[in-house]
Amino acid sequence: MLGIISALGAACSWTYACFLWRQQTQFFSALQLNSIKNIIAFIIFFPVVFTFDFLANYKEIFILFLSGVIGISIGDSLYISSLKILGTRRTLTVEAFSPIIATISGAIFLNEMLSLKVYFGVALVSISLIGVAFQTQIGKKHIISHSSIRKGFGCAFLSVLCAVIAATLSRLVLTSSDLNTFQTSEIRLIGSIITLVPFLGNNLNEVLLELPLKNKIILVYSTFLGTNIGILLQQNVFKMLPIGLGWTLLSTSPAIALFFSRAEGEQINWKTIALTSMTILGVSMVLI
Repeated sequence: MLGIISALGAACSWTYACFLWRQQTQFFSALQLNSIKNIIAFIIFFPVVFTFDFLANYKEIFILFLSGVIGISIGDSLYISSLKILGTRRTLTVEAFSPIIATISGAIFLNEMLSLKVYFGVALVSISLIGVAFQTQIGKKHIISHSSIRKGFGCAFLSVLCAVIAATLSRLVLTSSDLNTFQTSEIRLIGSIITLVPFLGNNLNEVLLELPLKNKIILVYSTFLGTNIGILLQQNVFKMLPIGLGWTLLSTSPAIALFFSRAEGEQINWKTIALTSMTILGVSMVLI
């Protein structure tokens, strides 16, 4: 039950953080915003660094570093790029593919075979979320070209692929070592920062100094919510639940993102609501 609660909590915190991060994309590039949020998150969790032995756990740390590079450095940068182009809910909706990818990944690499009912629920969630993506109408505030839409969906899909690979690596460590979720979260953040820092532009300090105080507060708050709390809860999910089941629950973000759609100028029709209801039904089948 704790794994299920963690998954739904992570979906809520990540969705709201994505909505807040998108508001900051007018000030930063995707790489800059991703680097800043990871550095802030690393500082918040910094005391955790003194709780594990780098030498004794070097194999696990290397795997987690790799997970951080793939999932946070590359995956989150692609994700933020998609947020800037498509908006919160369309980007989150691409996660419809992640339960399928995660379930296949768990079966192949971790030997995690689920019941037929769970597979059917995963399929229902995926189909309904894909439907939500195609039914969504862009409001008058956001006119997007076809090439931008293709680029946005491409970035979102690649980010999901990176996230699933990173999740598989994290679960491998969490189920075979004594490292806890706080420690694995911090190690992943260190890996992401080491990778991203060399690519930061020289003007980042100027941008941060010119950033309004309100936006600085929002940036710290959204980072704590989406990166610190979000990654911590995700690590709990990866530790307690099979990767396919856990990712199905984490992929309920598009349904949660309905609450932010009007604020981003999107129009929601009855088909979108019906498909979102199918998502909830699919998740219910997985849980029952």
